[in-house]
Amino acid sequence: MLASALAAAQSGPAAPVQQAVPERGKLAAKPLFRDPVFDGAADPVVIRNAARGSWWMFYTNRRATATGLPGVSWIHGTRIGIAESRDEGASWSYLGTADIELPAALAGAEPTHWAPDVVRADDGSYHMFLTVVPGVFTDWNHPRRIVHLTSSDLRTWRNAREIPLASDRVIDAGLARLPGGGWRMWYNNERDHKSIYYADSPDLISWTDRGKVVADQAGEGPKVFQWRGAWWMITDVWRGLAVYRSPDARTWTRQPANLLQQPGTGIDDGVIGGHCDVVVRGDRAWLFYFTHPGRHGSDAKKDGVEQRRSTIQVTELMLEGETLRVERDAPTRVALGSD
Repeated sequence: MLASALAAAQSGPAAPVQQAVPERGKLAAKPLFRDPVFDGAADPVVIRNAARGSWWMFYTNRRATATGLPGVSWIHGTRIGIAESRDEGASWSYLGTADIELPAALAGAEPTHWAPDVVRADDGSYHMFLTVVPGVFTDWNHPRRIVHLTSSDLRTWRNAREIPLASDRVIDAGLARLPGGGWRMWYNNERDHKSIYYADSPDLISWTDRGKVVADQAGEGPKVFQWRGAWWMITDVWRGLAVYRSPDARTWTRQPANLLQQPGTGIDDGVIGGHCDVVVRGDRAWLFYFTHPGRHGSDAKKDGVEQRRSTIQVTELMLEGETLRVERDAPTRVALGSD
């Protein structure tokens, strides 16, 4: 053994060690974004704004810093906020709120806007699927609808129409384009133990409800996407994010470990992660999620501004075998691209 080592040393200098090449992208801010109006950014969805050459984030803006709002009325009366990134998703600036026009028959006199999903059709038009609550309430026991709106610029949303779905209490639309044509929408049916249901459409206009698809546990905010040879569904189960895998976007198998169940160590990230979006760009994918930074330890059950406020975070998805995982404490480099 010693002779072999000496011979190797005498044969010339050792080959240089290959250093790992860091993934392309800019280092993401931590937290990624805080809303400057109510400090209640949640439920993010990220889409490319083709006309502006930037990325836009739509989010529910809970009224975390507003005073005198009893019960859960601070989560009602919300408008959809918009933030913009011009550096491929690494940092975001506030743009304002989406201009959403809803008839009183759908929205009531004081409409609440929650958790949109936004997609772009082949003709370049944008389509929003928005949860609408017809009022501001102190509890959760009220109707909720999913409403379809259209836009040419991502800012002004018109032509509202309710999507007929399984009950009068449905929330959190999540859409994906089907490989054979048409679209599929997953959503949370609160009347059925908060199970995940789905519906199909050939054109984003007419929809056929297909019923229940995931019911092994309660969950909301379904996000479905194709990546690395499989379909994936991620749902918010209030103890991190549950992950399901499918070969066909119909039958789903749950992976044992939740994402973001263990608190992180970064700024505003020391709690579980909630309601997410995923942006896939080639063989890489990023998970955008929100946290309630003040809900930890002995303060978790309090109901002050610190417990109500929420922030947006981002981490990169990784695949090990058939299991999705993240390293939320590792620096995240984001490269959503410019096309």
